Amino acid sequence: MEEFKRLTPYREALGMMLEDIKEIPDAEEVPLDEALGRVVAEDVASPIDSPPFDRAAVDGYAVRAEDTFQAREYSPVELRVIDEVPAGGESKARVEPGTAVKLLTGVKIPEGANAVLMQEMAEREGDIIKVLRPVAPGQNVAMKGEDVRKGQVVLKKGQILRPQDLAILKSLGFKSVKVRRKPRVGIIVTGSELIEDFNEEALNRGKILESNSIMLRGLVKQYFGEPVFYGVIPDEEKLIGEAIRRAREENDLVLVTGGSAFGDMDFAHRFVKLLFHGTTIKPGRPIGYGERVFVMSGYPAAVFAQFHLYVKHALAKLVGARNYEVRVRARLTERTPSQLGRVEFVKVWYEDGKAQPVKKRGSGIISSLVESNGYILIPEDSEGYLGGEEVEVVLY
Repeated sequence: MEEFKRLTPYREALGMMLEDIKEIPDAEEVPLDEALGRVVAEDVASPIDSPPFDRAAVDGYAVRAEDTFQAREYSPVELRVIDEVPAGGESKARVEPGTAVKLLTGVKIPEGANAVLMQEMAEREGDIIKVLRPVAPGQNVAMKGEDVRKGQVVLKKGQILRPQDLAILKSLGFKSVKVRRKPRVGIIVTGSELIEDFNEEALNRGKILESNSIMLRGLVKQYFGEPVFYGVIPDEEKLIGEAIRRAREENDLVLVTGGSAFGDMDFAHRFVKLLFHGTTIKPGRPIGYGERVFVMSGYPAAVFAQFHLYVKHALAKLVGARNYEVRVRARLTERTPSQLGRVEFVKVWYEDGKAQPVKKRGSGIISSLVESNGYILIPEDSEGYLGGEEVEVVLY
């Protein structure tokens, strides 16, 4: 068991961890209805032009634009309507000089026509329309391939699928999409003082209701993974070792909370060859990592910070995800001090371009997480930010 004599700088530790994590090559085909939030496994190219034909962008009349050039409200041009096409239909008629075809939005433009006259710009009497205003070639026409060209890459590898991404796939005829397999993430919570269910008598005897597991399961799901919970393990070296060995065999990543220091009852790190143990982050300083195992704090607010500063980046690396963080610029509402030599994880409430630091501090204060929707990082070489200073907020 190696005992680290210094705190590893945050960025150095993050780099070491990401260098050790290898991207999962496995992919699977999933129906579009099940693909929201999944990560695209390969570039997706369109098999068709979209739209697949020139179509009307408005309700009106398909015309030859040159037939309307002389039209004015005081001197309309007359055209003869030779066909009317309902939604989803197609005209077999050809628009010749002096003729028009009545159609609805989305209908295929008939041969011979090169523009659509809005119906408001025409007065109709029987099969004759009076054109009140000219149209230009291509006006009110959605051209073939205007949205997407055949062979065009519409989604790139690593894209996190959003509702609009699924919409474009559906519009191009896809029923499924190839995505990265969800990494399995084993979650082990340690601590003899912890209970999983409310028990007033036990609480009065000094027990604590465990909450890390449900938080971590939610965070893992939010960031591409499939959580596997191994329960609350008491502070017994043999039981903790067995749980870690089993979780490593069955998962792509393992998170162990509690016992991350080098005290007499801190056992988790004894079963992992760590690359680092103790980094310059606050809260969550005693985090350790090695062999795809994170040895994390026991306090929920520290675990939350450790997840965002390390674990979510590991999960993104496993699935090759791009653009998985939402970052915004904001003005701090008040001075926010920090200690030199630490990367401070400061929880904030972001709204209307402003970031209000959460005053509640402490690694065990869960309400500070609830009262925040993002965080800022104050680097090691800074003593903090002034009120009114512009900062970058990472939203969660």
